[in-house]
Amino acid sequence: MPPGVEYYCPCLSSTPHPPPSSLASSLYSFHPLHSLFFCEECDAVRCNRCVMVEVSGYYCPNCLFEVPSASVRAEKNRCARNCFMCPNCQNTLTVVASDPPDNGETRTSPIVLSAVGEPPFFLYCNHCRWDSAEVDMTFEKPTGLAAQLQKFEDSAPEALEFERLKEHFEPFLPAASSALARDIPGVVKYNPLTRSRSGRDRAAAKSEIPDYRARVEAGSSHGLASGSGGEVDVDFMKHLETAGEVASLEQRWVNSWTTSLHANDLKPLRIPLHSKKSKRCPSCRHILIKPEQKAQSVRFKIKLVAANYLPAITVSLPHARAAMEMIKRSSALNKSTSTAVAEEHAAAASGAMIAGKTYPFHLAFTNPLYDPIQVRLHVQRTLTPSSADGKQKAPFAVTLPSSAFPIAAFAEAWEYEDDEDMFGDEGDYDGARGTKDRDGRARPRTVGVLERRANVTVVGGEVVLGKEARGNIKFNMLVTYTYRSDDPEPENDDPTATPSKRGTQDKQPQMKTFSFYTVVELGNIIRREESKVDMDP
Repeated sequence: MPPGVEYYCPCLSSTPHPPPSSLASSLYSFHPLHSLFFCEECDAVRCNRCVMVEVSGYYCPNCLFEVPSASVRAEKNRCARNCFMCPNCQNTLTVVASDPPDNGETRTSPIVLSAVGEPPFFLYCNHCRWDSAEVDMTFEKPTGLAAQLQKFEDSAPEALEFERLKEHFEPFLPAASSALARDIPGVVKYNPLTRSRSGRDRAAAKSEIPDYRARVEAGSSHGLASGSGGEVDVDFMKHLETAGEVASLEQRWVNSWTTSLHANDLKPLRIPLHSKKSKRCPSCRHILIKPEQKAQSVRFKIKLVAANYLPAITVSLPHARAAMEMIKRSSALNKSTSTAVAEEHAAAASGAMIAGKTYPFHLAFTNPLYDPIQVRLHVQRTLTPSSADGKQKAPFAVTLPSSAFPIAAFAEAWEYEDDEDMFGDEGDYDGARGTKDRDGRARPRTVGVLERRANVTVVGGEVVLGKEARGNIKFNMLVTYTYRSDDPEPENDDPTATPSKRGTQDKQPQMKTFSFYTVVELGNIIRREESKVDMDP
């Protein structure tokens, strides 16, 4: 896998600390930054797994008509206007009129009309050229087609069977039960009135319900459409000429389980409604996401995403970039290299690391806040049992900057006054440029602040791999940053002081600290074979 950084949400753990990255179960506790939320009341990171979801409104994705919540159930979560979906390609259907008679010839191409035309009207797909006349479904008027199509849906055998079930069991439902208990099976058993009954009363009530007799016996295909596995379907499959004659599973999935296997028997469907959803914090019920009510709008009234509060972190491997440039340069010059060198360059370009070597890596931090922050990094140590002596031994060691480093505040590019603000002062990270070895040659430094530009700071780290290391290089990293709070909490507030006296007190902005965990994945470890050439200087 390519190098990457994901952020930790503590909703699946009883402690604020994440599980070791070596465990396979830790994969479900980390998420990409763009999919997380941030609660200002709790000062905590939230994910889609732990937030509370509420439906704000319903709308049709085709006509963008806002549907009241009371009408959603009555319309079976479908658009009640002239919005239909093609059963073949799921494209939107158009209402067209029949062509006027021309020398007694049949129609060759449909003519799209608005509210006038020659009846009967039918539905036509501009993409796959399907029309509802192929399934003997025509309409006398070009408006109110949903009500006319509802008659076809209500006359289906499965719809009649469901209505028969409701009529049979509705008289036996308790009068005090709520609508929720009537709609969702199993909820009625949690009704206090039902639980207060004795076992004898429940047995008596159960015995009063007569046996239900279905309209069509189970296993019988009489009265049902083809597709129930009868002899008609077997005969159809025996004489099948092309696979296109059979309706696919996606085409039959939106209908009942007795949909016909014939592709030319599929009927148009009303377009399902979509919903706009709000999301709340599970602890304080503070709103995290609240979209605008209008269906045409894609904006949000409230949008508390973690990307606006936590610094974005990206990881890169210098040796992978160098290997990729070496491969490009060799291919451009048509140079032939040995097989061992070519394999090592290819492995390095893919991000793989060889056991027993030391590799640098870069972490780029982007500050989304309008105030500068101070960041400090810590590595969560992981141990794995060694097969040799039974002791626990770390497969690799990670070195990060030990001191805090600053990140400039976020601002637009034209708001930086000069190049020093845009690219940082050279003296801020002069020590990271490098040191000199015994021979006096400059040796680049790999740990520390390497670059500062605008609101981005790049720091370097090192990973030392053990000779017996294998698998993926993943480690948990604790990121702690300090920022300025414009709304400081009052300290030592005098309860006897008047509001006017309290207002005269000077409250300086406070410095607050927030910490969060991340998992950094650098790549895979490959073991060096003894026959390979060591390319280290």
